[in-house]
Amino acid sequence: MLQIFKTQEDKTLKELTINEFEQGSWFNLIKPTADEIKDVAAALNIDADFLRDSLDSEERSRIELDDDKLLIITNIPMMEDENSFDTLPLGVIMTPHNIVTVSLKENRIISFFNQDTAKLFNTSDRTRFLFQILFRSTKFYLRYLEHINRHTEKIEVELKRTMKNKALFQLLDVQKSLVYFTTALKDNGRVMEKLSRFKKLPGFSTFMAYNDEIEDLMEDVIVENKQAIEMVEMHRNILESMMDAFASIISNNLNIVMKFLTSVTIILAIPTMVASFWGMNVDVPMAHMHYAFWGILLFSLVLAGIIAIILARKGLF
Repeated sequence: MLQIFKTQEDKTLKELTINEFEQGSWFNLIKPTADEIKDVAAALNIDADFLRDSLDSEERSRIELDDDKLLIITNIPMMEDENSFDTLPLGVIMTPHNIVTVSLKENRIISFFNQDTAKLFNTSDRTRFLFQILFRSTKFYLRYLEHINRHTEKIEVELKRTMKNKALFQLLDVQKSLVYFTTALKDNGRVMEKLSRFKKLPGFSTFMAYNDEIEDLMEDVIVENKQAIEMVEMHRNILESMMDAFASIISNNLNIVMKFLTSVTIILAIPTMVASFWGMNVDVPMAHMHYAFWGILLFSLVLAGIIAIILARKGLF
């Protein structure tokens, strides 16, 4: 899907076609076709590989310069379902007069910039628009982390009631999501640092125009990204401690059950052993007594009771 927008003087967003785009336009590519990539590459004189790089789901965050084009790939958070999260590469290409965004799937970061929010951004102010996208991405990381924290608390309550494999698998999914977030945020942080350094390079103003407002916005993005990294690390440490604690609890519960079953086995072995002695096919004491059965049974029960009391005092029963 290819959409082309341009902010008008009245702060509205006008949608254009590939044949009528103007300077200051925003080209938004979502899972583009080969023809759409070809058309945009020809219209903006961009290497088609620049557009395809962002469509690789395993692409890491990075910056690449090519003549008068700047490619910035950053990883944004994605909610796969209610409690499953992943990251997705988002490519932003800065040309001398336009900006291009490329992603493999529709996402809430790019979807935020629409007709309803047109007054909050300007497609002609490419540098500010870039950092607004990065800032929105970081905000969603923080929002999803809060969601993960609430979900983890629910799983913890469920695990306290009953040790089910389903809850443990949910914790593993959360842990996997946090690993994705950690990797993506750290890579994004390195991209921010490079953008901060690259602004001093000769000719870099061709791609990006810095002023005090942009500097403040960039600093906000860097601070929010660092805060997100700290929160992810904190949640990961808490989750790892929780997993270790529940593993110990499960192991301890298993030991208690095995200890109980072993004690029961020992107690039940006493009557079995006594019955075995008096069940041999030879002459045994009390063989001809009328009440021999009840006497042997009583003796077995008393002996089993004594063993049970001994085991109970030792905390084994």
